[in-house]
Amino acid sequence: MIEAGLLVLDKTAGVTSFDAVSLVRRRLGIRRVGHAGTLDPDATGVLPMLLGEATKLMAYLTDQDKEYVATLRLGVTTDTGDCGGRVIAEAPVPSLDRARVEQACRSFVGRIKQVPPMFSAVHHAGRRLYELAREGREVEREPREVVIHTIDAEDLSPPHLRLRVVCGKGTYLRTLAADLGSALGCGAAVERLVRTRVGPFPLDEAVPWTALQTDPPAILWARVRSADDALAGWPAARLDARAAARFEHGQAVETAPPRTSPGSLVRVYAAGRFLGVGEVVDGGRTRPVRMLHADRPGTRVRPA
Repeated sequence: MIEAGLLVLDKTAGVTSFDAVSLVRRRLGIRRVGHAGTLDPDATGVLPMLLGEATKLMAYLTDQDKEYVATLRLGVTTDTGDCGGRVIAEAPVPSLDRARVEQACRSFVGRIKQVPPMFSAVHHAGRRLYELAREGREVEREPREVVIHTIDAEDLSPPHLRLRVVCGKGTYLRTLAADLGSALGCGAAVERLVRTRVGPFPLDEAVPWTALQTDPPAILWARVRSADDALAGWPAARLDARAAARFEHGQAVETAPPRTSPGSLVRVYAAGRFLGVGEVVDGGRTRPVRMLHADRPGTRVRPA
């Protein structure tokens, strides 16, 4: 039986998120692997890898908040939003103090609109934007709503500015850097970007890239977390055998965690097994939304 689980990886610079998926497949000997949240090739940090049946939980983990530490270079604007791109404008960095930077940052906190950069994986007419950008083409992009919870200016040492940002899914830190640089009157581009957390998974608990490359598969498998760790913090519904049988056959059950309102998503268990995701509906019932079929009693075979 294929394993279902979660490997929290610290992606290195210079590789794509798809490169990371390919390496996990080879090292763990498992074909069904997905990642929860693309990281730019030059960015490093937390990249959760979902294995086997756990890939069904990808959308739920991708939806969770993320934290980044971004080092910006002030006084430069590039076509990619980072320092690896072509410089399209330079400007002197004005005299800045922390109060002015923090005031500018506040205007980007909350629900804001961002225009996706041309060098991004967003689709346009069946193609990725970065494919068009590499051909020298620029197309109109619709602004998208994103949520930025906090922006903390950790260090201001012109021409560098280091920010810690907590945000929701779909936020482009390169766009934030460019927009903030414009607000400061000098432009800015990301020089270094580290994702320090995805949901409940901090960077200091991630598997180093070198370990993924060199550790024996058995050692790597020992660091694979349970699939339900992707939903840590969710309320849990626990079913008896009769309710579990109904739930696994697609029927709502007369059980819901205390103090959960209709529409809430919950983890569902029976006899210690994680069954999948349920949704609380009227009357204190829980209906199945996403079932996992890997966590069943019996022999579990891991690739050698």
